[in-house]
Amino acid sequence: MDINGAIRRGELLDVMEMVEALPSLVNKRDERGFTPLVMATYSDQKEITRYLLEQGADINAQDSAGNTALMGVSFKGYTEIADFLINHGADVNVKSFNNSTALIYAATFGHTEIADLLLKKGADKTIRDKRGNSAYDHAKFKGLEDLTKLLE
Repeated sequence: MDINGAIRRGELLDVMEMVEALPSLVNKRDERGFTPLVMATYSDQKEITRYLLEQGADINAQDSAGNTALMGVSFKGYTEIADFLINHGADVNVKSFNNSTALIYAATFGHTEIADLLLKKGADKTIRDKRGNSAYDHAKFKGLEDLTKLLE
């Protein structure tokens, strides 16, 4: 059975069984470089996320594009998981391979609550992506007034 398929379907007991049988699965990457934690967070699977972290999943592991679990939930807008990851040690300033951060993703996709959370937890709003744009620039470009004010 495929662990990432079980994660996407929210099958916690199957995930637990697979990890117990083969503990190295907890940080095994798929063909896209996704670890089970990245897949769980991107799929909004809170209990599986919690379980994988308890089993030693690397909270700051990056996929083949350099994105972390925190970046994925910042893109998707999953505030509860973002808060959980930050409170369990996720680095809020990791940069992807295009120099984007979780804050840049939150700003780009209009997730004010996540941007606010990231800022309160030490996110650096001066970081610029490879095109030279900060989180503020992305929010302003999209016309997101609340986010623009937050990021000023």
